[in-house]
Parts: sequence; C-alpha cells; structure tokens
Amino acid sequence: MAGPFHSLSIAASGMDVYQTWLDAVADNVANINTIRSTDQVAFQERFVVAAAVEENGRPGGATVTRAEFGNPDGLIYYDPLHPLADDEGMVRAPDINLSDQMTHLLAAQRAYQANVAAFERARDAYVRALEIGS
Repeated sequence: MAGPFHSLSIAASGMDVYQTWLDAVADNVANINTIRSTDQVAFQERFVVAAAVEENGRPGGATVTRAEFGNPDGLIYYDPLHPLADDEGMVRAPDINLSDQMTHLLAAQRAYQANVAAFERARDAYVRALEIGS
C-alpha cells in the first residue's frame, strides 16, 4: 500500500506476524503436557516463518509465509501407570522446552509492542497533519 498511510500498513503487517507467532507459542505451551500412546505421533511444536514484503521495490511490511512443525517422534518415556502407556509402560510426549517457549513469548510480545508503538506514532502524525490542514 503505497501512499500517505504506508507506515500504518507496515506496522499493521508486523502486528499480524507477531500475533500469529504469539498464537503459535500459546498453542505450544498449552500442549506441552499432551501425552499420547507410542503408536501415535507426538504433538508437534509450531514455528512461524515470516518474510519481508516488497512493493514496487520498497519495503512493504511482513507476512507469515508458512508454519513449520517440530519433531513428530517427541520424547518417549516410562510411565507404566499412565492410561495411554503401551505394554512396556512407555508413553510419548512432545519435544518442547518451556524455557524456549517463554523466550519466544517475550520476543514476540516485545516485537508486537514495538509495532503497536510505531502504528500509534504514525497515526498521531497523520492526525496532527489533518489538524494543521483544517
């Protein structure tokens, strides 16, 4: 979107990307204790892949290009009392590290906030320009 509101569009696209990342992290954390039987695949960690967008050779913001998924094998461990345990007492859990997820959460949250601040500053500048013109 070229034109007077280009900076609003760029900041909004960044907010969309980081909101998607926050959603993926929330999904990962919500499923960190999802146990499955060994004949099923483990819950797979979600990763968001984003890319810069160019419009007519100019920066045009960012977009989510795809999602990638973690290890389907997960972690197999011994828990013979679990209702999903196989004959050998083994169950499958996701291969997700909570510390990594918290780091991703903080990074995505701060980046989202930075895009909100950029959006608000651009909006304020446009509002002031309109006030001057009236």
